[in-house]
Amino acid sequence: MPESGPALLVLEDGQVFRGRACGAAGERIGELVFNTAMTGYQEILTDPSYRGQVVVMTYPLIGNYGTNPADEESRGTFTEAFVVREMCWQPSSHRSTESLPEYLARNGVVAIEGIDTRQITRRVRDGLVRGIVSTVDLDERSLLEKVRRSPGLDGIDLASTVTCDKSYEWSEGYVRLTGDAPFERRGKRYRVAAIDFGVKRNILRGLVETGFDVTVLPAKASVAEILATRPDGLFLSNGPGDPAAVKHAFPTVRAIAEKRIPIFGICLGHQILGHVFNATTRKMPFGHHGANHPVQDLTTGKVEITSQNHSYEVVADRVAELEVTHRNLNDGSIEGMRHRELPVFSVQYHPEASPGPREAQYLFGRFRELVESVR
Repeated sequence: MPESGPALLVLEDGQVFRGRACGAAGERIGELVFNTAMTGYQEILTDPSYRGQVVVMTYPLIGNYGTNPADEESRGTFTEAFVVREMCWQPSSHRSTESLPEYLARNGVVAIEGIDTRQITRRVRDGLVRGIVSTVDLDERSLLEKVRRSPGLDGIDLASTVTCDKSYEWSEGYVRLTGDAPFERRGKRYRVAAIDFGVKRNILRGLVETGFDVTVLPAKASVAEILATRPDGLFLSNGPGDPAAVKHAFPTVRAIAEKRIPIFGICLGHQILGHVFNATTRKMPFGHHGANHPVQDLTTGKVEITSQNHSYEVVADRVAELEVTHRNLNDGSIEGMRHRELPVFSVQYHPEASPGPREAQYLFGRFRELVESVR
């Protein structure tokens, strides 16, 4: 059963927020990020990209449609803790199999409600800050000391902590809801090797729906292991943490690219490609986390609303071998790139639309077209 007693959130700058527990009993420390999505909380909780982070939801009521197995994006939950203004304990949805508090408790996610999430969001907008959420230690000084002793995320290879243990085949397409039109599975099927840095299931589903047979490999897969799958293309997944710390992937990806095997990267995969091709990355003031970020495709002029989750960005004046293809319309940051000579491209945002809008799903088709042009 979920906890329902007192809970504390303490920030490393000394701010204290008193609320009520609404998940598992325990204590968790992480980097605070705020997410501006109104829905999709279960997809957020099960996105491996949130490893090491305490997620603050800006929408004031969370949990009103409950949870269900179909909305899980991975094998489990990865957020360090969950912070909401008001938790819905009695959901209303024909798809719901469990309330969000019950889901959090069953999956060991410490959560707190009844606090001013707007105030926390304003603080995070001034700069990323670590925080601790506890239902077991309610001593403010003790919690402040713990959070100040905790390490940050810079320089830590979190991708290796969330990746799969061994390779596997993925063949499942999108989950169909009532009224959804079937996705057209076009022509010949191609083989793609997907490197799991913290991959979401709906990305793999998107690849399958676009005509790929997918083999998922661990983050530290070698060139030989990748080539053994006889791939027509290589996919680099999303994932958590500092891209500069995933150094083991750089020579591997470079070697595959130089064989002119098409490569598509999303989120962390996008940032890794930046490092591979002599650009660099840096930490953003508060990152992009939500389902309402406007991005312009510079190749078409089209503007799309996107789902995003990242705290690092590719630096604009160090793109080197790459050409910028997408820009964020809020802050001008790089949202997409392609190599000037090799069949390689990437986007910083999430085109798989879970949670969020669907207009960026054309990128899976763009990957297929790239593969077809090389074959």
